[in-house]
Amino acid sequence: MTFAIELIGLFAGFLGVIAWIPQIKEVWVEKSHEGISLPTFFLVAAALILWLFYGILIMSYSIIIANIAALVCILLVIFGVLKIRHS
Repeated sequence: MTFAIELIGLFAGFLGVIAWIPQIKEVWVEKSHEGISLPTFFLVAAALILWLFYGILIMSYSIIIANIAALVCILLVIFGVLKIRHS
């Protein structure tokens, strides 16, 4: 039962990460940053860090993996926007 629950969590995390790919492409490939609110992205990053700590505390691999992957995506967007805006 626990394995099935973790699998659902992994699939949900996978879908969440895929949702960020168009935003990453927009920033890094198309070099566009219009409409991206950095304060919002920093808030999302903070929430992901807290979810990551939560996942570690309850030893949920799906929560840990999903939040690390989503955090990488968010950081890619943040660093890409900062790079474009300070060029």
